[in-house]
This record gives sequence, structure tokens and C-alpha cells, in this order.
Amino acid sequence: MHYFDYAATTPLREEAASVYVSVSQQHFGNTTSLHDTGGAAQNVLAHSRQQLSVLLGVRSEGVYFTSGGTESNTLALVSLAESAKNKGQHIILSAAEHPSLHSAAAYLEGQGFHTTLIPFTTKGIIDLQALEEAITEQTTVVSVQHCNPEIGTIQPIRSISELVKPKGIYLHSDCVQSFGKLSVRDIAPYIDSLSVSSHKVHGPKGVGAVYLDPRIRAVPLFPGATQEKGFRGGTVNVPGIAAFVTAAEMANTNEAKYLALRSLFMNILSTHQDLFTFYTSPRPSEQLPQIIGLCAKHSEGQLIMLELNRRGFAVSTGSACQVGQQQSSMTMSAMNIPAHLAKGFVRISFGETSTSENVTQLAKALLEVAVLAHTAQTPIDIL
Repeated sequence: MHYFDYAATTPLREEAASVYVSVSQQHFGNTTSLHDTGGAAQNVLAHSRQQLSVLLGVRSEGVYFTSGGTESNTLALVSLAESAKNKGQHIILSAAEHPSLHSAAAYLEGQGFHTTLIPFTTKGIIDLQALEEAITEQTTVVSVQHCNPEIGTIQPIRSISELVKPKGIYLHSDCVQSFGKLSVRDIAPYIDSLSVSSHKVHGPKGVGAVYLDPRIRAVPLFPGATQEKGFRGGTVNVPGIAAFVTAAEMANTNEAKYLALRSLFMNILSTHQDLFTFYTSPRPSEQLPQIIGLCAKHSEGQLIMLELNRRGFAVSTGSACQVGQQQSSMTMSAMNIPAHLAKGFVRISFGETSTSENVTQLAKALLEVAVLAHTAQTPIDIL
């Protein structure tokens, strides 16, 4: 199977797996235990926290380890909103945020907050004018992902910060998709919180981190927790954290490789432009080359995905957290793409095993499937 779904998850790196086993066997103590075994585990945790803070370009005392991106997003949004609720109870999200942030916003709405969603432009970038117009005196938190996980567009975090910071509004950025591919350090000075996840950078699943500026009061979702300075509960996963940081330190953006693969793929499909609609920013600075989002005309993305799977290629129909839901992708909705067109959405994402050879094979297979779908009586005839 040729794997082209790296935006969903990545295989565990051998070095990270080795660290996981070693720490599990040699530093297995509970970090809250007062004996030397617990102290040894605590030392590993503290060292990992410091290492990750350097990679993120943030203060180590603001880094909290979690179970992954979903929990990190939830903790960040709830904490920021609760810590500033005396000022107001208005939250703004981009319409294409990860489902975990929409879920956290729904929870906050039950606590009296209200939410405004900001659409994307046709180029997949948040509408800055709509964002500015949505801000009120009650606005306390804005959340905009660093990199869109479905089409790979890079959001203008600095410009957003310049818009909201003078108004005393907190800014959260979901960096789960960008971490390990882009420099999160470049946007760290402009945000108040961010989230990252281990399994997107060849680390183990079930591990992540959230950064919350230490000047902001960390408000836990559930009171009474003792782990991570009371921000969350549960025995700290020291082996997973050490393996996560190991994988993160080894992340290699290799932009030249992915730009070349993207160009190769797009050139092959450009011979039949009538069969596809590509969703991308025309500016290289606004586009992550590893992710290609497209709609195959005259067919459904799920059927295209299944047919490619039958031919030995793993792709997706969007965010892995939305698969199986009978609705358009959040990104397509944010861009106001009609549902009958958005149903053809397919996401292809490159990674370490992607080569010019298997990218060429994928492009030719996708082209063949799309041609069959176009000529078939119904899309299902291609199966």
C-alpha cells in the first residue's frame, strides 16, 4: 500500500519507539511519587518539557502535556475563555477549525458564551475583513488554525494577532498540522496559546501538548486534578512524552522535496483540468506543499478514495476526525463550496515514503479513476 494520508497520522519513528521502550522500563515511576523512582521519571518529564519549549519557541512553564491535539484544543479554548469571562463572553473561530474547537465552543455556549464563525476566502484563507467586523467589546478569544488540515493553506497568524492583540483579545492557534512541517517558532510571539500532537510527527498516539502563556491563568476543565500543575488529570505518560519529543526533534520539513512532488502531481493532472478543481493558495508562502485538496468532478470523494484504495493507494476525503459523517468537509463549508460539488473532495498528503515514482503512479491512478467516473452512467459504476 502506498500511503498518502500523512495529514491524518504518521508511522511511529524507530528512534521514538526505542525511547518509549527504554523510558517505560527504566523510568517507569509515577512523577507525583516522592521516592527516587518517581523523581527519575519527573526528571525525564522536566527535560522533555524544556526540549519541547525550545522547539516551539515558548516558555517551558507554559507547556502542558496532554493526550493529544483534541484535548489540547479543548483545554486552551476553555481556559482562555474562562480566564477572561469578566471582560466578555464572545468567542470567534474560523469556520474551518478542528472539530475539537467547535466542540469546546459548544460546551462554552452552554455556560453562557456565544460564538461567531468566520468564513474562508476562495483561496482558503480566513477573511480578515469579516474577522474585524465580527469583533465586539465582548470578544475575548479568537481561534485560528496555523495550517488547514484539508487543503494545506497557511493562515496569516501575525496579521490576525495585529488585529486582535491591541483590543486585549486572546489568540489561540491549532498547530497540530503545521508542527514539524513549518516553524511554529515564527508565530509563537504572536499567540497566547497553541496546540500540537505527537502522532502527526512520527511520535506515539495518545500524546500531545498545549502551550498557554504563563501570564494567563490556567483554568482546568475539571477541578481537583493534580497532574500538570492541576491543569489536567491522569497519570502522566512519561514514555510517550519522551518519545514524542524525540520524534519532534527529528522532524525534517524538506520543503524542496515536497514542492517538487507537488509540482509533479499537479502537472500530471493538469492534462485533464476539466475533471478536477484544486483548492490552494496561489502564494507559496500561504500553502503547505505536503497537502493537496481537490474535488473530483462527476463523482464522490468517498468512492474515489475506495477505488484508489483498491488499487493500492491510501488517501482520504478530509480530516480524519470527520470521516464517516454525512456532511461536507468543514473547509469546503467555510469556503462556501456547494454541497453537490464538495462531495467530490479528496485529500492527498505527502510524507517520508513519498517519492517521484509513487506520486506519479498515484496521479495516473487518480486520473484513470476520474475519467472512468466521468464516462460512467453513475459514479458507482466505476467500482
